[in-house]
Amino acid sequence: MADPDDVERVRARLGREPQAEFDVVVRAPDGAPVVIRNAAFLTDGTPLPTRYWLVDPDLTRSVSRLEAAGGVRAAQAEIGLERIAEAHDRYAAERDATIPPGYAGPRPSGGVGGTRVGVKCLHAHYAAFLAGTDDPVGQWVEARLPAAAEGNA
Repeated sequence: MADPDDVERVRARLGREPQAEFDVVVRAPDGAPVVIRNAAFLTDGTPLPTRYWLVDPDLTRSVSRLEAAGGVRAAQAEIGLERIAEAHDRYAAERDATIPPGYAGPRPSGGVGGTRVGVKCLHAHYAAFLAGTDDPVGQWVEARLPAAAEGNA
């Protein structure tokens, strides 16, 4: 669980109240949150498939530009569905391991960003990669954002 200072900093970066418990897993050199790791459920119990969330505004803009330039399709074509599926499986396994045994309610589904096949969101993949997961899409993004990545991770 995040400390109150981190909650306030993430709130400011999101422009809204965080809706799930989280902890900051990547920080900028000045200590600002870059990536948060979410709980598997929102505070109201709604399943949350997105484990890692990119909260750095500069990186978010850079990744958005890459997406707008066709980055989702390009990443998927260059990396291939099999490697992406493996990343989804690892991501889901990590997230699902945090759900208490015997939990009977609705569960988060899918892999990175809730996706089961292919790439949905470069931001979610990049956040997972920056957090240290084995994510080939996030690595692909990193290679295309060298100037942005150097100043934030």
